[in-house]
Amino acid sequence: MSFKEYKFSYKEVDDVNLLPSEDASLLDQARKATQQAYAPYSKFFVGAAALLDNGQTISATNQENASFPAGLCAERVLLSAAASLYSNNKIKTIAISYDNKNGESNRPVSPCGICRQSLLEYEGRIEQPVRLLLSGLTGKIIIIESASLLLPLSFSAKDM
Repeated sequence: MSFKEYKFSYKEVDDVNLLPSEDASLLDQARKATQQAYAPYSKFFVGAAALLDNGQTISATNQENASFPAGLCAERVLLSAAASLYSNNKIKTIAISYDNKNGESNRPVSPCGICRQSLLEYEGRIEQPVRLLLSGLTGKIIIIESASLLLPLSFSAKDM
């Protein structure tokens, strides 16, 4: 038997004003997108914005449904929109933010398990990493160089 270890590194920035302008703009779009989310049940409004390799940006929000768990997370709405509307372009960076109406929104938020799997699948599809900017409406920002880092020992198309 051998012991294996998984290590994961990320960057942390204290304030949006310390980000490069392209990242700050993308995060601002994600934060603004939270206002368009449909979250009448959880009151947890999530916005995501993507920078495509052609320089365009798109945003998406979570969409809840009374027939729980039929809702969709902002990340998966964003990936679907990008794949459908911009199939010839690849996502370079995704910014994710949230507005928690039941509490604070001042620390980074991380994608759920299904979104992590979807992000991994998207990275495999485009054959390149997708950077993530994770944040609340205020506070620290976490920068992860590849979404795949969030899902160690993952299951992917390579396993099929």
